[in-house]
Amino acid sequence: MFDTETDLSDRLFQDFDFSHGAVAAVSGGSDSTALLLLLKHHLDRTLPAARLLAVTIDHGLRPSSAAEAQAVARLCAEHGIAHRTLVWSGRKPSTGLPAAAREARYRLLAEAAEAAGIGAVVTGHTADDQAETVLMRQVREEEARDEDPRVGRGLAGMAPATLYDWRVWIARPLLATRRAALREMLKRRGIGWTEDPTNVDRRFERPRLRISLAGRDGEARFKEAIAKAGQAAAERENLGQRAAALIGAFASQPAPGLIRLDRDFASGEDSEAAVYAFRILLAAVGGVTFLVDEARCRALFEHLRSGTLCATLSRTVVDARRTGGIFLHREARNLPAVPAAEQALWDGRRRITLSDRPSGLVIAPAGLGAAKRFTPEGDVPASLLRKAQAAEPALWRGGARLDLAGGDAAPPAMAIVPAVSPFTRFLPSFDLRPAAAVAALIGAPPRSWAKA
Repeated sequence: MFDTETDLSDRLFQDFDFSHGAVAAVSGGSDSTALLLLLKHHLDRTLPAARLLAVTIDHGLRPSSAAEAQAVARLCAEHGIAHRTLVWSGRKPSTGLPAAAREARYRLLAEAAEAAGIGAVVTGHTADDQAETVLMRQVREEEARDEDPRVGRGLAGMAPATLYDWRVWIARPLLATRRAALREMLKRRGIGWTEDPTNVDRRFERPRLRISLAGRDGEARFKEAIAKAGQAAAERENLGQRAAALIGAFASQPAPGLIRLDRDFASGEDSEAAVYAFRILLAAVGGVTFLVDEARCRALFEHLRSGTLCATLSRTVVDARRTGGIFLHREARNLPAVPAAEQALWDGRRRITLSDRPSGLVIAPAGLGAAKRFTPEGDVPASLLRKAQAAEPALWRGGARLDLAGGDAAPPAMAIVPAVSPFTRFLPSFDLRPAAAVAALIGAPPRSWAKA
């Protein structure tokens, strides 16, 4: 059932926690304008002390963008809403512009939320946007089923909430609301909106699809896409819950960078969940953005059932032994050596913070020489422990590894915390259970797993 009585804003926002305020992303279009006013009404009624900040991102891609941002600022002033305009500066890419603009938008919105001490960003994505997203991903699945590691999972569409960069929630409370209903509400209130010409620019995939959905069979295609998204989301959440249970039951971390799986992990009846958990763990250990191709992972998993092996997949060494279990650690190849910064995500696996401004320092693998000082515990093979530790980050200057705690060389202290790949950048609410299981396993900083 889709919302048509959009004045019932309390119902639209009841699944989200805005007690610490909200940043509303407002472009000036109908969807985001309606979102802003509905959210303002909701907060005034239920959380009058909560802060609401409207943020407009000026991408600088059209001559009218600055004027459109000013129009949003005037609307906010009329309704007593704080407003900021942030500009996406710098050179724009010649290809992949929509994706680059989206990434810049999320980054700027997250920075604005953090600066304001707010933990949630709210966007105006509607049921129409959801249908378009599912249909676009369905086309990709049909064209490249065996090539794109994201195929299949993406048919769930946009999640109701997504944790961005492990720090700010992006909430989408209008995913069950039709755009036409929002526009009708604005018309009744005498409030106008901006029409973005890129929404009908046939050079881009989404506008082409949006135009086709306005045709004779558009409503049937819309309903089919929404039904497909609901089914895929439920299946994805169920699979994630089962995978999380397996990770919690059979995975342990003998040392940073080394994951151990009990042999029973590969011999259970729920092979679908085990393969999914295995794909997630490979990505987490390897520090990669996407899950490894399912077919390749399943083939390796079947070998795990039959005996011992040593193989590499998704930058991760899989070492299965007759006794001791199945061990995963980062392979020694292509480990980065980068100039030290005050904050950095190293190798996709470790968030590093330096307590002082670095000068002439490099973050690079510790190496086998440094790893020899680690003493194995229990039945963990010493060789595996040292290989895993050799792939952990260390601070270097002029070819010499520094003591992280200070000492004679007096380097800045370095804090290292695990990052949960492949959910480091975007963690959809569909995947909360397996992400939380991996975070608990590797000791990643805890998060509040309540949406928004």
